[in-house]
Amino acid sequence: MEKNISQRVVSEAEYMLKTKDTIRNIADKYNVSKSTVHKDLSERLKKIDENLSKSVEDIMQEHLDLRHIRGGETTKLRYKKR
Repeated sequence: MEKNISQRVVSEAEYMLKTKDTIRNIADKYNVSKSTVHKDLSERLKKIDENLSKSVEDIMQEHLDLRHIRGGETTKLRYKKR
């Protein structure tokens, strides 16, 4: 794996641990696609740092568990604006 990709992956992972931000927000911050961030954090990170990967997986699972709640809130706000 290229050095700059490895650095980006670790940087994204550390940012997620620090902020507990979503993949979408991390993609915006690092100016890459959501697919890239997801692949970085779910596949590439395991090859670089397994312990860091487990911590990030926990946060990603938490986001997945809460996704239906956040989606409902977003929809409610969208209809309030109309």
